Amino acid sequence: MTDVAVVKLLREALMVTVVVSAPVLGIGMIVGLVISIFQTTTSIQEQTLTFVPKIIAIFIAIVVFASWMIHTLVTYTKNIFGMVSKIGTG
Repeated sequence: MTDVAVVKLLREALMVTVVVSAPVLGIGMIVGLVISIFQTTTSIQEQTLTFVPKIIAIFIAIVVFASWMIHTLVTYTKNIFGMVSKIGTG
């Protein structure tokens, strides 16, 4: 396995990680921003107010995007196993 192949493999692993986590993190960020704007406009300074809506939104996002996330990760894993078999055969 060459240096280029290792770098390509690591780059692909990082990209899959970013792509799979982006929807959940994005929804969490958007909900947090909306709650922060709501707190600012109403002058509510309760620190724990953001946790429950974020947890619910992230849970819903995981449920909605779970099949796509699993499909993406399985495809990546199949590619990795295909590489391992190619390396093993020579």
